[in-house]
Amino acid sequence: MLQTLMVKLEPTKEQYKALTTTMYCFNAACNTIAEKAFEIQSASKFKLQKEVYYPIRERYNLSAQLTIRAISKVAEAYKRDKSIKPTFRRDGGIVYDQRILSWKGLEAVSMTTLKGRLTIPICIGDYQRVRMDRIRGQADLILRQGIFYLCVVVETPEECPYDSNEVLGVDLGIKNLAVDSDGIVYSGEHINKRRQQLDTLKARLQGKGTKSAKRHLKKLSGKMARFTRDTNHCISKIVVAKAKGTLRVVALEDLKIKRATKKSNKSVSNAQRRNLSTWSFGMLRDFIKYKAAIVGVPLKFVNPKDTSIECPACGTVNRDNRQTRDVFKCVTCGFVGHADHTAAINIAHRALISEPIVALSNRVTSSLL
Repeated sequence: MLQTLMVKLEPTKEQYKALTTTMYCFNAACNTIAEKAFEIQSASKFKLQKEVYYPIRERYNLSAQLTIRAISKVAEAYKRDKSIKPTFRRDGGIVYDQRILSWKGLEAVSMTTLKGRLTIPICIGDYQRVRMDRIRGQADLILRQGIFYLCVVVETPEECPYDSNEVLGVDLGIKNLAVDSDGIVYSGEHINKRRQQLDTLKARLQGKGTKSAKRHLKKLSGKMARFTRDTNHCISKIVVAKAKGTLRVVALEDLKIKRATKKSNKSVSNAQRRNLSTWSFGMLRDFIKYKAAIVGVPLKFVNPKDTSIECPACGTVNRDNRQTRDVFKCVTCGFVGHADHTAAINIAHRALISEPIVALSNRVTSSLL
């Protein structure tokens, strides 16, 4: 499995200025190259190199390999849509390969800049430290909220999936982020409560409009996303560890979520629409998928149709079985249970009796940004 890790750089003031200048010049060069690519209507790296290599080096003082990387970046962007001229932000990322970047153990990295080759200290945690010996290919230099990071790709070995006739069904939702077939509930109330608190605080700060309020708003940027991501990591880790410890298959619904808009569904309130649009179901599912692949836990996706209204005892499918959001009561046999737990049981049962819609792939690419 290929994973992307974030490595934080800790440059001095002079090194930070050199990295910033290099990034700005690199992306300015990309915009100039993009104009030429659009003019000659070509996304060929070889054609662009013949046209712009020497002028770009002279005008922007880029090294030979940085110029080649800029040409490659433009060519790849222009290939996606040749009807428009690609544009690049001045703080867009720079792709560093082995010619212009080398690792100095786990303490520093040597990088080519407009000020020459610089050795810049790095800061990595224990999670990244044990994986840094598996670095593959190039790294992307990015600037996020004033901090430079290197996004590096590492190869993580996967365990061979085991055979099992037992299944742990998992129902994903909004109020309850996940409920498994054992009846364990992973509630999402704390996420919704935290989201409401941040929305209220942001509205109050935006209403003030002072410099202090704007600084506070900048600090809050991305806070909810980080909180949600951390919660999903914790839940997925527990689910996969549970399946691994009991040697069970993890079963999920093969859901495709459509974003609720005013045009598509006028009956949905603004609060409900916000919860649906910020639902982290896809992220949680992806986290379960890649964590399962690493430890060899088999994963199955089943048809989601009627899992919430089907009785696991007698098989009756009736909308009246779902009397409330949380209560399931079969109109035929009288079976009573928690609605989400009942859905998880149905998911597990379907994984046992039918072929999976989507099987676990042999290789999974995940992002741990």
